Amino acid sequence: MSSKFPDHFLWGGAVAANQVEGAYQTDGKGLSTSDLQPQGIFGTITPRVDGDSGIKDVAIDFYHHYPQDIALFAEMGFKCLRTSIAWTRIFPQGDEETPNEAGLAFYDRLFDEMARYGIQPLVTLSHYEMPYGLVKQYGGWGNRKTIGFFEHYARTVFERYKHKVQHWLTFNEINMSLHAPFTGVGLAQDSSKSEIYQAIHHQLVASARAVKACHEIVPGGKIGNMLLGGILYPLSCKPEDVLETQRQNRDWLFFGDVQARGGYPAYMRRYFRENGIQVEITAEDQQALRETIDFISFSYYMSGCVTTDEAQNNTARSNILNMVPNPHLASSEWGWQIDPVGLRYLLNVLYDRYQKPLFIVENGLGAKDRVEADGSINDDYRINYLNDHLVQVAEAIDDGVEVMGYTSWGPIDLVSASKAEMSKRYGFIYVDRDDAGNGSLERRRKKSFYWYRDVIQSNGNSLKNKA
Repeated sequence: MSSKFPDHFLWGGAVAANQVEGAYQTDGKGLSTSDLQPQGIFGTITPRVDGDSGIKDVAIDFYHHYPQDIALFAEMGFKCLRTSIAWTRIFPQGDEETPNEAGLAFYDRLFDEMARYGIQPLVTLSHYEMPYGLVKQYGGWGNRKTIGFFEHYARTVFERYKHKVQHWLTFNEINMSLHAPFTGVGLAQDSSKSEIYQAIHHQLVASARAVKACHEIVPGGKIGNMLLGGILYPLSCKPEDVLETQRQNRDWLFFGDVQARGGYPAYMRRYFRENGIQVEITAEDQQALRETIDFISFSYYMSGCVTTDEAQNNTARSNILNMVPNPHLASSEWGWQIDPVGLRYLLNVLYDRYQKPLFIVENGLGAKDRVEADGSINDDYRINYLNDHLVQVAEAIDDGVEVMGYTSWGPIDLVSASKAEMSKRYGFIYVDRDDAGNGSLERRRKKSFYWYRDVIQSNGNSLKNKA
């Protein structure tokens, strides 16, 4: 296909500190909420005791292997790498006044290594983790004081890296707090809706303050939010299904509305009122929220359907987002429905709604890869998945949607977030490690490595439109 991607499109990949770095107590790092979830974001919260271990403690040891990994990303032609800063490397307990210099120095080395190859960092301030000290001492995001602790952290890293990092994100998949409150806001899974939305409100205010700080500190810096793009379709054209679909899409679009438009939409005020949800929103908070993001970033893995038929809804309650399966779509090994056209639809929905640049910062296929006798890994299923999604991105660009870039999720195999598995592999680069933590950590190029290299080199011209 002839390229529809702009000349300065930011091709690359995305990782998260808690899923790749390892070195979980190295150089003064404190315990994070992720460290207490060894089985993933929906696993049991487990207190750490001397001598115990979890797979994320080492992960793929990116902390020590990053020069080798960045060189491999450069070989593919990456223009951009999305990563996160582990908040606990900078402020181990979260409430310190003085940052941990060893943690700051690590990210200096990482960003300098990326700069050697001309790879731009896209940095998430909080990616599914926060200092456990803030949960233990203050009650996590349920406490208004956490806003100040986060702003202090944000301003610290903006000052330190203002000449190295131009693109920032505040909170990863901020809407996931509704489904995984400990992961998102440091609250117990059985917290009330009022408690969860109050914590979310504090996070939204903190995000806005970080946006203001970025605009003040980083010359030419751009900062966005990050949504889990869980777009939903009505299962039927029954008006009640259509209306319920709109309501459920607003559950996650609300987070974009506040961060992009600068205040709470009327539909959320009605939702709070009718469900007895009490959220303290001060005049100072309302003023802070007016500082809006520069661009919208989001993840996209699958779509889902909505129905008012309770019998069908009951069958969907076993998966993460309670999505009703779409009978017209195939599914991955993990039951995630594959819908490339949904990405084009979502891009148009978001651009129509916000009229801000969009950045696809996660998209990929988790699968069980097999190493052949000759050492090759023929992951054609991953190539097909990514090709079909990128073809739809090109179509959305042709529709008039402004897309800044695309960073595939897990360009190198990493520990999956939901189940803390290595066997659920996303990467173009294979890492020799299994779910039990065994393996040499050797890196190996998959077939998709060379495919993605060609996509980037051709600026999308090598993609195959199968329509």
